[in-house]
Amino acid sequence: MDLSAFGRRYARHTGALELMEDLGAAMARGGVRMLGGGNPARIPELEAVYREEMARVLEEPTRFRRMLGNYASPGGEDRFRDALAAMLSTQYGWDLDARNIALTCGSQTGFFQLFNLLAGEMPGGGYRRVLLPLTPEYIGYGDTGISEGMFSSRRPEIDLQEARMFKYRVDFDALQPGDDTAAICVSRPTNPTGNVLTDEEMTRLAGIARARGVPLIVDNAYGLPFPRIVFTDINLHWDDNIILCMSLSKIGLPAVRCGIVIARREIVEALTAMNAVMSLAVPSVGPVLLERLLANGELLRLSREVICPWYQQRAERAVTWVHESLEGCDYRIHQPEGALFLWLWFPGLPISSQVLYERLKARGVLVLSGHYFFPGLDAQDWRHRHECIRVTYSQDEATVREGIRIIAEEVRAAAG
Repeated sequence: MDLSAFGRRYARHTGALELMEDLGAAMARGGVRMLGGGNPARIPELEAVYREEMARVLEEPTRFRRMLGNYASPGGEDRFRDALAAMLSTQYGWDLDARNIALTCGSQTGFFQLFNLLAGEMPGGGYRRVLLPLTPEYIGYGDTGISEGMFSSRRPEIDLQEARMFKYRVDFDALQPGDDTAAICVSRPTNPTGNVLTDEEMTRLAGIARARGVPLIVDNAYGLPFPRIVFTDINLHWDDNIILCMSLSKIGLPAVRCGIVIARREIVEALTAMNAVMSLAVPSVGPVLLERLLANGELLRLSREVICPWYQQRAERAVTWVHESLEGCDYRIHQPEGALFLWLWFPGLPISSQVLYERLKARGVLVLSGHYFFPGLDAQDWRHRHECIRVTYSQDEATVREGIRIIAEEVRAAAG
């Protein structure tokens, strides 16, 4: 089959494809310790609330039709956007309304739209890029550009801490956005590392973006006010130069495929137009299911009292299991400040993280090789990229603990 340039780019093997194929195969086959995916945990209290709310929808013909029987507007389900705008205005005092909010067919699609809206080949000539000031970053960014080279990235400063922990920090001295910068993008908390940029780092990045005349894109899929998988005390800021991206996936609803973009109106209008062309309308299942829980504050309560404590407790246990299993090995754990992953660094690992991934896969343990998480640094020879793996702790405790034990065995075997 003779594919177009577009077809060749998106039909090739990617980290995102490997991740989702592994996830799908593990779910279908069973018996695999799935420590590589980003699927949220099954939290019984949370699922009970969603089942109860779904029953309400089934009993209300109008909501049922809105959920399944009618197209929503291209910007997304109107009542949900109204409820979200009202909540954000009340919670944070932000000056916005539904016209500042667009829904997308999942966050991944939203980033595809945003990045290609702002960066790439420009009408007057030239090429603009998205600057990632701190790598490692989310695996899904790297292949979203319609053309190659859409990202420029910076190495982090590495802060070595006690008890075999470490933390990445933005190297502001090396940041220096170029004239070809179309936007600056960070995730907070960061997937894959669980890093939470400080309020000071976010303020400095926002100031740099505004001074350069480009937006700051904040991937807030794990952040405040929902799902609130954040274990440090931080503030959330938005203004007309920030594009804040959220999701319904990590509150336990990944299959509804609903991303949320909060931005100034001209960006929302552009995304709305793109939605109409790409999909006519975006799914309404998640928004209709959650609109009442959002309006009455229940979603915020669940995030604060159920979701965050569940993941924080699991993160602490997973760190303990890593220390127990890897005792005597050369390893470090990125300080887990949020999200649902541990980022493990094996300094001087004699095999690459991709080879370690293959060896673990052969033993029924699926992780993700760290080299996928450095978009924009592909041409740089930095050994650190090949010494890290991402491990999720969202699965059941027995699976996570046994998976970590097997990881330790393979690391020891590799080290000889």
